[in-house]
Amino acid sequence: MSGTRPPASDAPPDLRRDFPAIDAAQRHDAAARRPLHLGGRAVGSVAAGALPALRAHAPWLQERDDGALDTALHGAALDAAFAATHAALRAQGLITGWRDETYAIVPAWGAPVLARIERAAARFWGTLTFGAHANGYVAGPDGRPSHLWIAQRSPHKATDPGQFDNLIGGGVPHGQTPFETLVREGWEEAGLAADLVRRATRGRVIDLQRALPDCAGHGLQREQLFVYDLALPPGLQPCNQDGEVASLQRLPVAEALALAAGDTMTVDAALATLDFALRWRLLGEREHAALTARTAGLFGAMPD
Repeated sequence: MSGTRPPASDAPPDLRRDFPAIDAAQRHDAAARRPLHLGGRAVGSVAAGALPALRAHAPWLQERDDGALDTALHGAALDAAFAATHAALRAQGLITGWRDETYAIVPAWGAPVLARIERAAARFWGTLTFGAHANGYVAGPDGRPSHLWIAQRSPHKATDPGQFDNLIGGGVPHGQTPFETLVREGWEEAGLAADLVRRATRGRVIDLQRALPDCAGHGLQREQLFVYDLALPPGLQPCNQDGEVASLQRLPVAEALALAAGDTMTVDAALATLDFALRWRLLGEREHAALTARTAGLFGAMPD
């Protein structure tokens, strides 16, 4: 499949200007949000500008003296309260991009589920979500990556339409692990057999916390992105199955890194590509050292 090919460049990255995704990954105003608790456990935050809507449509939330929102509801009653509030917020345009997909509210990966909500509402509440991405690469004669498969998102996607992306990437719904999501998305986004995708190896986890225009300007993406590497045979041609990808291109590593260093690739994908480059030491020593310093605290070890 063909698409909009990025212009090639032999110029070295300008580390003062390039990789805007690094700064974007943690760009938010914590003071403009109120903490969200469930039964006293911190799970997210809500934009102060959304409080009038919540006072009208979420009477089950109490405003504590310290400014945090909390509730004593739990279990099925809490799930039902969230659902009713989401319906009202959706009608007001405060929750957009409805998915009919369930996400869990948890304080950390592997922790017990405190509530279940519609995926599109996660950014309204600033709750922790999880994603799984794979850098699909082809190795050269020396066994090192020579090319990366890069997707271009459909112009009809609700988020980041037309942007460049990793070969595989998707949100982890309730009931799946990141690796299970990777296998499912491998078929949907690239037509890759499950047995092939299961050969993916683990990279690192990227911590994102960034303000977004979602939810009428009240959105916050607080996500842990699980990154994997997937070696593909040189002659394999991935093929999108679900209509969410406009094109798939096999680019030389330098061209893929040029995309990640700019602003035409999604923040998630740019960081996953950069993580790949740092772990495989695909950059010059100066660039490697500078970018390692810039990403300190952003990339972490993948949990067992």
